Amino acid sequence: MTTEDLHTLTGAYALDALTGREAAEFDRHLAGCDACAQEVRELRATAARLARAVAEEPPARLRAKVMAALPEVRQLPPEVRKAPMVSLAARRRWLRMRLPYLVTAACLALTVVAGGLVLDARHDADGQRARTDRAERRADGLSALMAASDTTFRATALKGGGSGTVVVSRRLGRAAFVYHGLPTLRKAGVYELWYSRNGRMVPAGLLEPGRATGAVFLTGGPHGADGVGVTAEPRGGSAKPTSAPLAVVPL
Repeated sequence: MTTEDLHTLTGAYALDALTGREAAEFDRHLAGCDACAQEVRELRATAARLARAVAEEPPARLRAKVMAALPEVRQLPPEVRKAPMVSLAARRRWLRMRLPYLVTAACLALTVVAGGLVLDARHDADGQRARTDRAERRADGLSALMAASDTTFRATALKGGGSGTVVVSRRLGRAAFVYHGLPTLRKAGVYELWYSRNGRMVPAGLLEPGRATGAVFLTGGPHGADGVGVTAEPRGGSAKPTSAPLAVVPL
């Protein structure tokens, strides 16, 4: 495999679409190619962000429904077909041509899974209908935000635990905060988001109390803002920060 060929396999490597032999050869290539190593890290980070953005917590009764239906499902024997012989060069050409479609298919698969859970929740109870509609609108909005041509991603770790990513498109005039693993705050506190404008912190919304992972759009647009901050505030939020920021992400 030539060095030129190896440079084209970053996406397939990030998606675990290489054979064991090809992956081992690419591992050796990564040790000496900073450009490919950086591209692989960015592709994996983007895939992880997409997964968190479209994830939707399933209804409590979904697992019970699936387990109850299993005895009624007949398992078919695997269909064995003799695979045609394909040369390594032909497989590389196929990967180069199909990689954009593989990435798109992976994103669509995540969306379909989230959509299936949303539909199940919709039929579960009338009380969840509004929550389901909000989840659908949020997922659609996040998809549009991430697909914008000028979208930027700024990741950070929060003091006290957890991490977050600020997603911004100034062309769309929207910003979102995707967070993961946030610890529950003491004294029934709440995480609050802020836009930093010329050193002044402007309230930009609250995270859902008690939820460690999720995504929320910031209130107001990012125009004129030089950063996004996160603080811990009393329940209901504050008009101005009452404690040191847990994180400040420059835009």
